[in-house]
Amino acid sequence: MLSEKMPLAGLKILDLTRVYSGPYCTMMMGDLGAEVIKIERQGFGDDTRDFMPVKDGESGYYAYVNRNKKSLTLNLKDPKAIEIVKELAQWADIFVENFSPGVVGRLGIGYEDIKKVNPEIIYGSISGFGQYGPYKSKPAYDVVTQAMGGYMALTGEKDGKPYKLGPSIVDASAGIHMAFAIMAAVYYKEQTGKGQFIDVAMMDTAFSTLENFVVTKTLTGTAPTRNGNANLGSAPFNCFRTKDGYVAIACANDSLFNKLTNVMNRNDLLEEPRYGSNSMRKKNEEALNKTVEEWTLNFETSKIVEMLDAAKIPVGPILGVDELVEDPHLKSRGMFVEIPHPVLGNMVFPGNPLKFSLTNEIRLDSAALLGEHTDEILENILKKSKEEIAELHNTKTV
Repeated sequence: MLSEKMPLAGLKILDLTRVYSGPYCTMMMGDLGAEVIKIERQGFGDDTRDFMPVKDGESGYYAYVNRNKKSLTLNLKDPKAIEIVKELAQWADIFVENFSPGVVGRLGIGYEDIKKVNPEIIYGSISGFGQYGPYKSKPAYDVVTQAMGGYMALTGEKDGKPYKLGPSIVDASAGIHMAFAIMAAVYYKEQTGKGQFIDVAMMDTAFSTLENFVVTKTLTGTAPTRNGNANLGSAPFNCFRTKDGYVAIACANDSLFNKLTNVMNRNDLLEEPRYGSNSMRKKNEEALNKTVEEWTLNFETSKIVEMLDAAKIPVGPILGVDELVEDPHLKSRGMFVEIPHPVLGNMVFPGNPLKFSLTNEIRLDSAALLGEHTDEILENILKKSKEEIAELHNTKTV
């Protein structure tokens, strides 16, 4: 029995997602206690079962984003398998999928199909471009929606080529937005008894998180472009070389700039009209950045961080994964979880970033082996007899 300290304990999710956006959404909800049944392709499973890193035939990628889920394999081309999906939809509170638009409808498990067997279902669909609009049929991966959602036009050096952000951030953002939308729909259902359909598009998600870049264009008529690590409206706000590496310094107002000049022992900069306000510093940031970097080059990164931390100026070293997995602050925040895997042994993953004062436990079950819970789900949830289960195996339905 799940702990009462898990905020989503008792919530039942039928998960027909794969790769990252959908699995990340249901992983977060599983962390918080929701019961998640993941339906996978018979014989193949989620695409990410082959994604790097792979050891002893098992994917670390899959193991991370599919923890806390049970695996049921089905041949979705078999009408009997579709009936099993519909039976499970009657058990579920929430149905989540991230197929290309139209696929679930052709299979007979789209929202209208599922609504017939469970009128109160909350049905979430994540896709690259949404269920309607000119681009709806375009296939998408994260890099495509980073390109089309604005990220790549704004990431990279001013005169260089556009770059994607390192991780698949639009996938993750779409999953987070879907999880939020699902919980809003759960609240609405509690008030009205009505389920509903949720359409989350990755391109929409990317566009919605462009901060002040879009309003700069709509308000001023000037479209921002990529500008390295500079901030759109503040300076000095960048990455600077040090004796042994780089450091990020962010001065977004006059007070912080005053503090920085004091640490640099360059109060003379405050007397220069071109640095007298944030807007003026932004106009003259090339010269200002050069001055700041002439100073940072005199010190090792750790010393600069020490000095600016003491002055309460936002500053940070450029931490790589090697440093992050040993970071004392992340450890103190519980951002590492160790989960035993039946093949790979104990595995360490990023923890859940949500911290609650009361419902403060997270679920830590290993990602399932392919089809590991097929018989258990058929027997315990759908109440099928051993003979029926054997027949489903014989016909390769499951």
